[in-house]
Amino acid sequence: MVNTGIYVRVSTEEQAQEGYSIRAQEQKLKDYARIKDWGVYKIYSDEGISGKNIEERPAINSLIDDIKNGKVNNVLVFKIDRLTRNTADLITLINLFNEYDCAFNSLSESIDTKTASGRMFVKIIGIFAEFERENIIERTKIGFERKVREGYTLATRVPSYGYDREIGEKVQTINEKEAIIVREVFDMFTNQHLSFLEISNILNNRKVPTKENAVWHSRTIKNMLTNCNYVGKVRYATKDEKRHFEAEGAHEPIISKELYEETQNLIKKIKTKSYTKRPSEENYFSGALFCSKCGGKLLTHSSYRKNDKGEKIGSSSYRCSNYIKHTCTASNVSHPRVERAFINYINNIEDFDVIDEMEIKEKENLHNQKLNTLYKQKDVLEHRENEILNLYISGTMDFEHYTEIKSPLEQEKMRISAEIQELENAQIEDEQEKIIKADIIKNLKENWELLTDLEKRQFIVQFIDKIIVDGIKINQKSTAVKILDVKFNTM
Repeated sequence: MVNTGIYVRVSTEEQAQEGYSIRAQEQKLKDYARIKDWGVYKIYSDEGISGKNIEERPAINSLIDDIKNGKVNNVLVFKIDRLTRNTADLITLINLFNEYDCAFNSLSESIDTKTASGRMFVKIIGIFAEFERENIIERTKIGFERKVREGYTLATRVPSYGYDREIGEKVQTINEKEAIIVREVFDMFTNQHLSFLEISNILNNRKVPTKENAVWHSRTIKNMLTNCNYVGKVRYATKDEKRHFEAEGAHEPIISKELYEETQNLIKKIKTKSYTKRPSEENYFSGALFCSKCGGKLLTHSSYRKNDKGEKIGSSSYRCSNYIKHTCTASNVSHPRVERAFINYINNIEDFDVIDEMEIKEKENLHNQKLNTLYKQKDVLEHRENEILNLYISGTMDFEHYTEIKSPLEQEKMRISAEIQELENAQIEDEQEKIIKADIIKNLKENWELLTDLEKRQFIVQFIDKIIVDGIKINQKSTAVKILDVKFNTM
């Protein structure tokens, strides 16, 4: 049974200027329904009302309710503009009809969704709907990006700890009471070398609440220490590496850029230097030493003895973590011997040669070849997208099949575009890294023995990823130490 809802509308202005008649529309539509052998469930009439929106038209809202309740499964109008003059509303209504399996017919435009041409119309509307949705998403993203690039934060609910933002204000202002804690946290981590957990425990013991009156955790501390807000910057899309960027903010900074950059360098090193306990200053190699035999990390080991005067004297050494598990036979190595071996290794590193121009040219050619390959792959995907769009418009392919094929194509195209962007922005930095590495080694050779224990440890944490150590047993009481390799961090 075809339960048809006839919808008619005419505004006061149209009645006066163009002679539109509600009654004439009704009669023609009822005659058409009779010819088609459709049952008329109800006539929905909005008289003297503009078609610019749906919200202010009671009859069309009543029609929508009846469609949702299954009372109407066919809609008939005199012209499409009787239904709405707003493209977005038309798209919404067509989507509603599709969702509730309700046919749509327009007498003047000869649109009947039960015919091939009518279905074509709905498909075209569907394309425009998809286009509009993508445009809305894109405009929203562009709006957010523009806001950040102008220096304003996107924090809509809770600003960063240390800042406040009043309702209606664009620029965040410093909360002096919280800013003191922010500066203290950066100092505790960077200068006092406390862990995230230790800092959170200190703040919790002092009953210092977070911005939302919660307790501090390691993750909360890390989030604070990696927040560029504190140096006067704002950030966008922090969880999306491809879209993420930082911009100069309109607000005042709380800490210096130098302190922030030093903190970031230390945090990067945490991945490669995870301590079972925080090493003391004199054990400055802790976390950087690795066994040459099994690759295991060397752990700090302290022992004590009494001298002739009965005084307690401590000595430090390092032993392989797998030796403790009985899976490695490497010998313990004393801290002083590691120190001497390290100095010997550094002093024997030859100066770096300048990178050969041909080597740079080869890398540039390889770089350009990768870019050309990616551009060709992108062209193929775009050609395929146009092909399936033509198949969909011609009716050869249904909407579900079209979206099923289009989605992975779009994802692959986005991946390739991101890779292209990354390559285009990339610079060949091998030569620069080599210069940095040479500068590190030069400074080491000249200044290592002048550094304090704390300065040595700070240097190792910041500039060295890994030191490969080989302990050679000479006799029961003595082990020779050799440094096989030092992996420098030039980032």
